[in-house]
Amino acid sequence: MFGGFTATPPGTDFSERMLSTVTSQSIRHLFTESESVDVVVRCNPASKLLQGSIDSFKMSGRNLLIRRDFHVEEMSFETDAVAIDFSSVLSGKIRLKQPTQAVAQVVLSEAGLNRAFSAELVKQRLQNVDTPELTNLSGGEPVSFSDVNVQLLPENRIQIFAKTELPNGSVPISLSATLTAERRRRILFQNPQFEPGVVPESLHGVSHLLTMAFADVLNTMVDLDRFDLDGVTLRINRLETQGKKLVFSGYAQIDHFPGNG
Repeated sequence: MFGGFTATPPGTDFSERMLSTVTSQSIRHLFTESESVDVVVRCNPASKLLQGSIDSFKMSGRNLLIRRDFHVEEMSFETDAVAIDFSSVLSGKIRLKQPTQAVAQVVLSEAGLNRAFSAELVKQRLQNVDTPELTNLSGGEPVSFSDVNVQLLPENRIQIFAKTELPNGSVPISLSATLTAERRRRILFQNPQFEPGVVPESLHGVSHLLTMAFADVLNTMVDLDRFDLDGVTLRINRLETQGKKLVFSGYAQIDHFPGNG
């Protein structure tokens, strides 16, 4: 279900309203579901639109679902001037004359992060892991992680609990780490620390080793390019934990509008 489309306000030139509507229909293809997506296109004077010149384009959305399992609480991006092929608008599409960049912000909730760890795409990467660090602890057998639970902490810290399945039983693991961005697209769990509070004392040694190996696995997983948004590439300049939310600020490169590649 997709609802909450908002075009430009009353009194706006008809061509701007039409472009906002067509743009909304294109943006909807990014998401499996959405509570709302608001699109505003500005062009002054409106006659510039006939030459394909737009002053700015802004999108904001709430409760977005990407690839069925990845929940985004809020997403917004806003461009500067954009050049489009106006004739494409008349046929119900948006075609850019050249790629453009936009200031972007993405807000994830703690609940959304936990939901992501339950997604099949993520669970597959946590099953039957056969790195030497893990197989040395399991007698040569692959190791699986399950029941991942995430808690966001102040100052970009995160705490993660999980279970590790070994041939002779399950071992709980617990770590805290600092979230950072690498090359503007990968999320790293830096300076991981074993947190023994929830782990039985008799398992501290093996749990510590498993926890550090789990942190290495996490550092190979979170890459924004895996979101695979049609025509839109997100990059991170800054991330910050704010209560139970994780806020990313950066930019979006828009090569083409969704469904118009």
